[in-house]
Amino acid sequence: MCEPGEVLCWARGIDVGTWNTRQTSPAVWDTLSPEQRERLEALGLTRRTDTAPATTAAGKSGKGTAFERGIAALAQFVQREGHLKVSRQHIETVVIDGQEHAVKAGVFLSNHKSRRARLSAEQRAALCIDWATT
Repeated sequence: MCEPGEVLCWARGIDVGTWNTRQTSPAVWDTLSPEQRERLEALGLTRRTDTAPATTAAGKSGKGTAFERGIAALAQFVQREGHLKVSRQHIETVVIDGQEHAVKAGVFLSNHKSRRARLSAEQRAALCIDWATT
């Protein structure tokens, strides 16, 4: 599982966020046995009702949403610096789908920490920081 301070969550070589999205998609959920569904529900996961990609509060779908850019910026920062002590003023430039984005990584982290009670299970798993999972 995630270690405190990690940004991306990998378990036994599997990206947990991607796994979560796949398992809750209707196409996969409907093929699971009742026991498998019970195990996922015990983790707080449920079948998504839509067949479209997951969307953010702003309604954007697919790669490059603000949340995904923030996660990418934090991951890049941790990879380079080896820690997640991001100053509030720090801006991290990330490239997603060939396009550069200036992400206010410190503001992103601070805002999501203060709003952690309103984050979805997928967002908390993507953050994979000790305060995000409690």
